[in-house]
Formats: sequence, C-alpha cells, structure tokens
Amino acid sequence: MSELLTESAETIAVSALNQYAYCPRRCALIFMDHEFENNIHTQRGTDEHDRADQTFHVCDEEGVRLEYALPVWSRRQGLSGRCDVVEFHPDGMVYPVEYKHGKKQKWLNDDLQLAAQAICLEEMLNITIERGAIFHKGSMHRREVEFTRELRKLVEETVAAIHALLGSRHLPPPINNQRCPECSLRNACLPALVADKARSRKAARELFAI
Repeated sequence: MSELLTESAETIAVSALNQYAYCPRRCALIFMDHEFENNIHTQRGTDEHDRADQTFHVCDEEGVRLEYALPVWSRRQGLSGRCDVVEFHPDGMVYPVEYKHGKKQKWLNDDLQLAAQAICLEEMLNITIERGAIFHKGSMHRREVEFTRELRKLVEETVAAIHALLGSRHLPPPINNQRCPECSLRNACLPALVADKARSRKAARELFAI
C-alpha cells in the first residue's frame, strides 16, 4: 500500500498473511468469522510457539540478545503481531526468527509472515532488515529468508488484499484443492459441498438460459 493508513483503519494480525497465502477462505473464517479448530498440524505449531514464548529475554555467549514473543506493529501497513524470536546482534543487525513445526521446506506463506514481521520491526526501529530465518523444528534447521524487493511488494499486496477481504465481510469460495484435506477448518469450510452447490447453480443457469 502506498498511502498511510488512517488511525481508524482496522489492524490485521501478521499471521493473517500466512493464512491468506495458504487459502483466502481460511483467512476469512479465522479472522472474520472467528472459526478455528486444531488438528495435529496446528497443535504442533501451537506447542512450538508456546515453547518459544516461555522466555522473554536472554543473551547468548556471543553477546546476541534474544527477545522472545516480541510485540511488533506497523501503522503504515495496519499490522500487529508478535515475533517468536528476534536476535539483536552486537554489530546492530536485527534478525527475526519464526518457528514452524515441520521439516525444512520453503513455503511462500511462511516467508510472507516473516517478511511482514521484518517490515514492522523496520518501522518501529527505523532500520533496514535484510534477512531473517524460519526455524523448522522437524529438522532442527534454519532456512534463511532474504527480504527481497519482490517479497516486500508481495507483502504489501497481500496486506491490501486482506484489508479489502475483511472490510467486505464477504466469505470467499473454497479453493477445493490438495490443501483442503490437511486443513483444520475443513468441517467449517465444507469445500466439496460448496463446490457442488456452485456447480449446480451454474448448471441451472446454463440450462434455463435463453
């Protein structure tokens, strides 16, 4: 978004970017209709975040200050949330780290969430953050993410789309693809049923079209 948001504009959660990139309908169900159900994947993720949130401030042997569950926000983007971990290095480098429960694998929705955290930190601290990392608990490895111009642009576009979605109060149609069986909100979403109804309405319109 190129213009500053007004103070009255609704603030969205940083985590909404992850949900929207995974599925816009899931994002709306969670942040508009306040639907949420745990499955094994979401519970594991919750457990990882709970462990990351247990400590608030430590320093390692190299003098790196680690801030856990650090609140972040951006008035410009209309965002707020928390970083799992932010490393403050002696040389001035600030390095956000997001915890995920799966094995080391690149997912765009995770990258968007991490980049949004960095954008919030940049605005708060008046600095530039070049990269951060996703820590994958399943493999106990970090995957570094560079905050490129393209990724930053995609963050802004996604934020604008979420603001528009939540402002419209309109529930998007289900994506009804290979992601649906693993989604914890499948019972609330009913992707196959909604898709069948849509196909039925389309067939009826075509049948009686003149």
